[in-house]
Amino acid sequence: MTEPEPQNEWVWLARIRRPQGRKGEVFADILTDFPEKFAERRRLWLITDPDSPQAKSHAAPREVDLRAHWLHKGGIVLHFAQSDSISSAETLSGLIVAIPLADRTPLDEDEVYIADLIGCTLFDVAGAMPIPVGQIENVDRTAGPVALLVVRSPHSGEEILVPFAKSYLRTIDLAAKRVEMALPEGLTTLNEPGRS
Repeated sequence: MTEPEPQNEWVWLARIRRPQGRKGEVFADILTDFPEKFAERRRLWLITDPDSPQAKSHAAPREVDLRAHWLHKGGIVLHFAQSDSISSAETLSGLIVAIPLADRTPLDEDEVYIADLIGCTLFDVAGAMPIPVGQIENVDRTAGPVALLVVRSPHSGEEILVPFAKSYLRTIDLAAKRVEMALPEGLTTLNEPGRS
């Protein structure tokens, strides 16, 4: 299997932080909604984060074999067959553990990958005409039981936080990079100057 080249052809599963243990294990931040799927994966790829200082020495994606893994202190410990010492584990710090986009877990019809929402334009369709709210820049899954879409307003440049609630959602068209939601009145203007 040849590896995908463009950065957007990968699904990020974890970001390696540091060595963990004496036999080449590494501790990583979990970047996937499905950490349990590590149990089903033996072949993974290590890629360079384009936003990291290491990106200047961009190395080709490297295939690795997952020997073992376990959840640990909010992250995950990974042990690759190609890493058998602390010094070899140190060379992996900052790398992204990924799989090709074609290998990601299939979703049910009414589900969407959070990463696919980034870059889409959010439209408020609660009124007679759709109103563009802005581009989705990120998704905050740590704020509570409902993820928050982090949207950049094209008018004010302000950040708008929109609950990604099913009751608001009307349609998602990933091909057109368009998300339509019927938002409560005033939600998109909460951050405007002069409002408290």
